[in-house]
Amino acid sequence: MAAGKEDGAKPRRSTTAHPPSSRAPSRANPRTEGKTGRRPPRRVSAPRAMRYAAEQLAELLGRVPESVSALKPTEEGWQADVEVVELERIPETTSVMASYRVNLDEEGELVAYERIRRYTRGQIDRLT
Repeated sequence: MAAGKEDGAKPRRSTTAHPPSSRAPSRANPRTEGKTGRRPPRRVSAPRAMRYAAEQLAELLGRVPESVSALKPTEEGWQADVEVVELERIPETTSVMASYRVNLDEEGELVAYERIRRYTRGQIDRLT
């Protein structure tokens, strides 16, 4: 059997290095591709937006979020409400929680956040 051929298959591609000018363009990171002008940014999916909001807020606050309680698309990207334990107490129902509103761009990058509410874990929202 000839080198590079396997049972009628196409010949294997050469592994010889090519000069930089003849290489195919490399694939860019999809989260940053829109910033380079190659193609318009593509909105990340809702599950990814939730994950990105929690991860990036944790990085800024130094606390692990408990949950993402709300997520909605906006003209600029996504808006998420993320719940975080700010002060742990015993019993747990007396721990101080906070809701943060996180704004992401279409690619899932955090562009703004703010604390919108503080409450004890055992507190129940009442309809008014």
